[in-house]
Amino acid sequence: MRLKDKVAIITGAASGIGLATARVFAAEGARVVLADLDLHRTEAARASIAEAGREADSLAVPVDVTDRVSVDAMVAATLARFGRIDCLVNNAGITKDARLAKMTEQQFDNVISVNLKGVFHCTQAVVPAMIDQASGVILIASSVVGLYGNFGQTNYAATKAGVIGFAKTWGRELGPKGIRTVAVCPGFVATPILETIPPAVMQKMVEKVPMGRLGRPDEIARVYAFLASDDASYINGTTIEVSGGIMM
Repeated sequence: MRLKDKVAIITGAASGIGLATARVFAAEGARVVLADLDLHRTEAARASIAEAGREADSLAVPVDVTDRVSVDAMVAATLARFGRIDCLVNNAGITKDARLAKMTEQQFDNVISVNLKGVFHCTQAVVPAMIDQASGVILIASSVVGLYGNFGQTNYAATKAGVIGFAKTWGRELGPKGIRTVAVCPGFVATPILETIPPAVMQKMVEKVPMGRLGRPDEIARVYAFLASDDASYINGTTIEVSGGIMM
């Protein structure tokens, strides 16, 4: 098991890619902290890992990544339970789509607060423990939208491009301290975040993918597991695109 006894915090872990990541990490032997806004759903997600026969220890904690007090409480609970933090998966994210001419300031601010500032909050909160250990991995959910843009997603694209900048900057700052940072750029993945997209639009999205299908959450999760493991020990300050070749 590649992540045996490593302690990993996963934000946005109650569903979608976050839940898939928690399951894969647990299967790889990690001690998993599932963090999400809704504690009831997060507890249910944690229970589903146990029901699947995963042996790794796990913890469910509520967190609002836009609130530094909440983030600090998440980190404190992790350290109290496990005594260390080996990996942070910054997965929590939202969309509030609209064309530029119609996007409200609140739509813009909400997405920036969760997708960009939330990553800042969570990473800054875990870094002291990782520096003390002289080791750690920061993984950030970006998107192909952050690389290439997307119609109606000014706010989302800005955040996903912004976290790529985080990865490059933190790779330089934290690399000498034994901490690796990597941004992962999924393409279109079959998660609840796509449920509001009309079927005709969804079909056009699928047609753009050379592999002819959407990605699965577990396919992204397995990339995270590799990057969190010692197998990826020389990967730092970069981006990994996992999109089925959508932009070829």
